Formats: sequence, C-alpha cells, structure tokens
Amino acid sequence: MTTPQNPQPAASSPNEPAAQPFLSLHTTVVLLTALVLGVVAGGLTVLTGVPVAGAVLAGLGAAGSSVPVLRSLIGPPREGSAG
Repeated sequence: MTTPQNPQPAASSPNEPAAQPFLSLHTTVVLLTALVLGVVAGGLTVLTGVPVAGAVLAGLGAAGSSVPVLRSLIGPPREGSAG
C-alpha cells in the first residue's frame, strides 16, 4: 500500500485574491520586541522586591510605551530590497 508523500492542496481560482497574513512582518516584530521589553522590565522590577502586581503594571507600561518608539525605529520593509 502506497501513500502520497506530498498531497497537493486544491487549486484556487485565479479570480480569488491571495490570502493576506493576519499581521504584517513589521507589526509582528514590533509587538514581539515590545513583549520582550515588557517581560524584562517586569522581571527586573520583581527582583527589586516590589509586589508582583506592581511588577506586572511596570511591565505593561514598558511594553505599551515602547510600541510607538519601536514602530518609528523599526521601519517597514522597503520594496525591491534584496537579501
């Protein structure tokens, strides 16, 4: 009994638009970087002896305030750039 190695999905109609990703690469990088910065800020705040609730608020504040800065620092990908 043989099974197909790579089954092909059903072909889509040429009139259908290509499926767009849920988030762009730029948005994903900005949000993940903000998440990391928030976790680091919250973790460092816990290490100072502040209660966990205060550290969570510090991490959320750091993550939220870093999004606009990261959005301006991390530019969207340029068209035609190779590499």
